[in-house]
Amino acid sequence: MRQIVCISTSNYYPVPTRKQNVMNRLQDAEVIYIDPPVTILAPLKDRSAFKRLTAFRKPGQKAKDNITVYSPPLVFPFFNKYRWINRINQKMIARYIRKRMKEHGFTEPYLWCYTPTSCDLIHLIPNRGVIYDCVDRHSAYKGMIDPVVVDAMEKDLATAADQVFCTAAGLYDTLRQYNENTELIPNGVDYELFSRAAESPGKAAAEENKPVFGFVGMLQECIDYQCMEAVAQAFPEGELVLVGRSLPGVDLSSLRAYPNVRFMGLVPQAELPEIIAGFDVCLNLFKEGRLSKDVSPLKFYEYLATGKPIVSTREPLQVMDYADVVYIAENREDFVVKCREALQERDPSKVKKRMEYGKACSWDKRVQQMEQILLERGIFE
Repeated sequence: MRQIVCISTSNYYPVPTRKQNVMNRLQDAEVIYIDPPVTILAPLKDRSAFKRLTAFRKPGQKAKDNITVYSPPLVFPFFNKYRWINRINQKMIARYIRKRMKEHGFTEPYLWCYTPTSCDLIHLIPNRGVIYDCVDRHSAYKGMIDPVVVDAMEKDLATAADQVFCTAAGLYDTLRQYNENTELIPNGVDYELFSRAAESPGKAAAEENKPVFGFVGMLQECIDYQCMEAVAQAFPEGELVLVGRSLPGVDLSSLRAYPNVRFMGLVPQAELPEIIAGFDVCLNLFKEGRLSKDVSPLKFYEYLATGKPIVSTREPLQVMDYADVVYIAENREDFVVKCREALQERDPSKVKKRMEYGKACSWDKRVQQMEQILLERGIFE
């Protein structure tokens, strides 16, 4: 059985992202899943981080028979601004991982990395190979980072990796310069789960005159909230439903002022198909920018799997691959126009085509693709 240490940028619980979906589907593998570290300053930005300050003292949590989740020790802040701080942090994390490896009988695992900061960790852990799976333009995030430092760390990690995967064409263009073994594998969807939305009865006849526009995902800075406001204003008889957690620092006060905007908060993934079944139109809306351009939104593929009409901004660029079945808006005013068009859709062939696209993007197929590449290149044995 392959031994894999996953250095993640997302906690295993509660929201499944690419990291969990990939690790859950790897064949013949035992996985040590390392949640992202927190700094002593984290609670100042997000109070929920308090409980994570001592999480590293707890034993590993069995997520599946072959996956154990661990929280690493606290690290020093500003590691994305100063490389020397990152080197200190990675030494602490490496020491922690080596202890967990010993407990599991790991000798030379594959290191599956999701963060550029791992560039200063991979040489501290005996390994059979390094895989860098890049899911974002990391240097485009705001906060306590220096984009030049982050880009330099990513370059070092990609150059040293045996295999690089990435989720968007822009990321591929960058990373391919550092490593010829770079492959574009966009995000995917749990098709079996989300396709159930197409089987749900939807809204009662009495509610047909109340259009529902739905958004599923993290309410983060790169989302176009002015576009959401435009929808709320244009359809006062309708409802805008937002499903997902609001990230710290995001001001949603203007949206909360609308009586037809409903915030549902974080919802377990298993409940999402039933909720989306009640949407008339699914919304995928991002502000223009370096981060939005190269993002591969999970929500978009989940929407496809439901068959529901989708209205999207032009970014992220991946939506253009599905322009035959997605209503793509040029600007804020056009977004409202496209919402009206989507409400009028009566073409069952578009529903079928969206679901076919969703099925082709299933996580099962994405991970099989990754494994095949690793086998063909002799990285996996």
